[in-house]
Amino acid sequence: MQEKVILITGGAKRIGAAITRTLHATGASVAIHCHRSEVEANALAATLNAQRDDSARVFQCELGEEAGDKRLIADVVGAFGRLDGLVNNASAFYATPLGVISDAQWHDVMSSNLKAPLFLAQAATPYLTLTRGAIVNIVDIHAERPLKDYVVYSIAKAGLAGLTRALALELAPDIRVNGVSPGAILWPDDTRHFKSPEQQRIIGQTPLKRVGSPEDIAGAVKYLLLDAPYVTGQILAVDGGRLQWI
Repeated sequence: MQEKVILITGGAKRIGAAITRTLHATGASVAIHCHRSEVEANALAATLNAQRDDSARVFQCELGEEAGDKRLIADVVGAFGRLDGLVNNASAFYATPLGVISDAQWHDVMSSNLKAPLFLAQAATPYLTLTRGAIVNIVDIHAERPLKDYVVYSIAKAGLAGLTRALALELAPDIRVNGVSPGAILWPDDTRHFKSPEQQRIIGQTPLKRVGSPEDIAGAVKYLLLDAPYVTGQILAVDGGRLQWI
């Protein structure tokens, strides 16, 4: 794995950081994308580089514009010389109740959750074709079962699920494309919509009766990215069984 290079968007914090650490532990070099979390990204890169010299680098940019997304891919390839994997993890997540949705909210949520994964995949295709690489999109179980008051987010993730399947067809046979749909893994930093009673209700809906861990998602990403050579066009729910019951 020492020669492989993987780009993780939103790779500095929370689930993204777990994915970054897990992939780095396989021996891959990691390109850690961040937008506002540059301090956390640099700290994570320093930790990983202390384990293996020059195996992690930070790339800061705002996603969602074709030119910027294309430049990010070019910068990663310029730094490492190749690209073997793309993990589209970066995501804007906040409530957008019907009746007060603004154009700015639509643009923000759609850009990170749907537009950026499309244009990053498009820009990465020539390089991933050379390495017969793979793409993993972080979807959400609410792509199939919309989350109340999160109208734009639910639409965006449904679009990302469709994009995952479309790209799997478009990029075959050279590039595999799959998705991971998390359930309850980490509660949002802003818990106004996920107060303790709501958290307990969600756990009660989950057959395994607990929340998952970021490492659960990271393990699924690792499998689809590196250990599943005959799997493409699939979206794996990592949700304790909740999708079947909500």
